Amino acid sequence: MSKGEKVLTTNTGRTVDDDQNSVTAGPSGPLLIQDVHFLEKMAHFDRERIPERVVHAKGAGAYGYFEVTADVSRYTKAKFLSEVGKKTDVFVRFSTVGGEKGSADAERDPRGFAVKFYTEDGNYDMVGNNTPVFFIRDPLKFPDFIHTQKRHPGSNLKDPDMFWDFLSLTPESVHQVTILFSDRGTPATYRNMNGYTSHTFKWYNDKGEYFWIKLHFKTEQGIKNLNASQAEELKGKDPDHATRDLHDAIARGEYPSWRVEVQVMPAEDAEKYRFNPFDITKVWPHADYPPMPFGRMVLNRNPDNYFAEVEQSAFSPANFVPGIAASPDKMLQGRLFSYHDTHRHRLGTNYHLLPVNYPKGRPFHNYQRDGAMRSDHNGGAGPNYYPNSFNGPLPMIDASEPPAPVDGDGARYDYVHPNDDFVQAGDLYRKVMTPQDRDNLVSNLVGHMSGAKKRIQYRQAAIFYKADVEYGSRVAEGLGLDLATVKELAAMSKEDRAAATQKDL
Repeated sequence: MSKGEKVLTTNTGRTVDDDQNSVTAGPSGPLLIQDVHFLEKMAHFDRERIPERVVHAKGAGAYGYFEVTADVSRYTKAKFLSEVGKKTDVFVRFSTVGGEKGSADAERDPRGFAVKFYTEDGNYDMVGNNTPVFFIRDPLKFPDFIHTQKRHPGSNLKDPDMFWDFLSLTPESVHQVTILFSDRGTPATYRNMNGYTSHTFKWYNDKGEYFWIKLHFKTEQGIKNLNASQAEELKGKDPDHATRDLHDAIARGEYPSWRVEVQVMPAEDAEKYRFNPFDITKVWPHADYPPMPFGRMVLNRNPDNYFAEVEQSAFSPANFVPGIAASPDKMLQGRLFSYHDTHRHRLGTNYHLLPVNYPKGRPFHNYQRDGAMRSDHNGGAGPNYYPNSFNGPLPMIDASEPPAPVDGDGARYDYVHPNDDFVQAGDLYRKVMTPQDRDNLVSNLVGHMSGAKKRIQYRQAAIFYKADVEYGSRVAEGLGLDLATVKELAAMSKEDRAAATQKDL
């Protein structure tokens, strides 16, 4: 370290050894709670904004139902999925991610896609997005990533240097960036987009067998996106167009619906699969694990009061029911902590008592008492400790999930296969996108990146070049960059590329 450089520390002054990789049990996780740097960083991040959500601040919601259409009981013992024809009430919240509550619905941004299932075993929350992947795979990077998508701390303006500086130093983001800057980054309405768990989850059955799964909610209204000019017009003409569209469609009786599909990976496949199945920057190609339809979701009722039912709704990927559990996905592991922590800060420690969050399918019983805004009978005169001999609620051993092996030394691990970050982004560009899709993608990127410093443009163009030569070359050409320099940067390691573009080229 050269003279004058600052040392990164925790709030108590302890030197931080690594700010890119969480402490996990072995390279694939799960996270260890002893990573106090992660806990401090995430807990502080969760409290940066009050009372607005830090992310997903602007949203729209509706009630409806989920119906099982195919038998999946061989994979999961979740009761609400136990038989064909079974219906479960749901509440769904759609949202933009980076903008404030007053931002436009047509902003280029991922869309939140959160579903609360009011099951007979308690609430199960599917807290996903309209994209099957995400920008980063380690939660330690999340506060930094979101900061770059927000406003500059000095000017309080959106800043392309912040935006592209982080992404160009984080090559794992190239898959999601490619999706975001295609027209999929601006869905026409909430009704015309898909939803995905993005993460891998565990399903397990009554026999103790378990499987790794991903869920897909496929819109039955058809995919419809906005191009850049259409989105720009709507931002000024009707910044609430998607919120209005959802409400008005349901009010007219045009109930939006989604076909729900599952990809299932046998547990033994995870060790040898060609991609890390727990890496949220990757998809499972459908040729490997074909999505199987098993349900249908319909939204048929608008909320009566936006604040009470949409603004105060609280979802968490940690809300499971027997038959569904977490995977070692590092980003998921971080979210298991963060969401409840955020809700306790934003809504209060008893936010689960609010009607929209209450597990109406199965009232809860536990030994948690008191706290601000306690609005129920607070356990009455019953015992507030366990074990007890006064008929208090008891644990049920059959609610446990089958064990999954965990092995490895507790340490911070860099990603093992960095070169595979570019494979799926390249395939998306070459094999999935139409010529018009590629034209729009390049145009959107050039328009957005043009406000960033040249050295940052070079670094990001090199990442696109690594994904696909034509892709990177067209972005470089649109920005007026020297293609030979882009090619040279693409051949470097992430660290060397960062060093080479530290100063203006």
